[in-house]
Amino acid sequence: MESNESNENRKKALIREAKEWTRSIVLAVIIAIFIRLFLFEVFLVEGSSMYPTLQNHERLIVNKATYFFNEPQKGDIIVFSFSPQRDFIKRVVAVEGDIVEISGGKLFVNNVALDEPYIEGYQMMNFGPVTIPEGHIFVLGDNRGNSMDSRDPAVGYVSREKVKGKAIVVFWPPFEGRLLSPK
Repeated sequence: MESNESNENRKKALIREAKEWTRSIVLAVIIAIFIRLFLFEVFLVEGSSMYPTLQNHERLIVNKATYFFNEPQKGDIIVFSFSPQRDFIKRVVAVEGDIVEISGGKLFVNNVALDEPYIEGYQMMNFGPVTIPEGHIFVLGDNRGNSMDSRDPAVGYVSREKVKGKAIVVFWPPFEGRLLSPK
């Protein structure tokens, strides 16, 4: 009799433990989905449009919650939806109401030449002047000679609704990890 009771107790204990594990796994999946949808997401850098700041195949963490409370700021490195299948990573150089012009190889925002130590010695072609419309931002890649960005009519001004988040840290490859701060 004791062996039957002992077997029953073991079965009940196993069922309780299986329920606990199932609850824990379901809760972990719900938390992970919440974090990915609303807080943070991992993105892969594809291409060299943000060189030298970001390298091809680096992985970075994007803070998706930042822009729930704040607007993108000049200097922020952002991820935005270019198409349903493709995201772009670029630097915000101007926000709504700003006037952007590229003249003589220099970037001017509101008639002030920007100091951009993060770009290579590429000479930019003349562009603008243009005024950034309400609800939009103007983005450029740091590798100005090899970047499809707001200068290209296919990208143009980036709608605030298309911005997915702010790149905050490179974590892969591990020995090249670093925080990304606006310049």
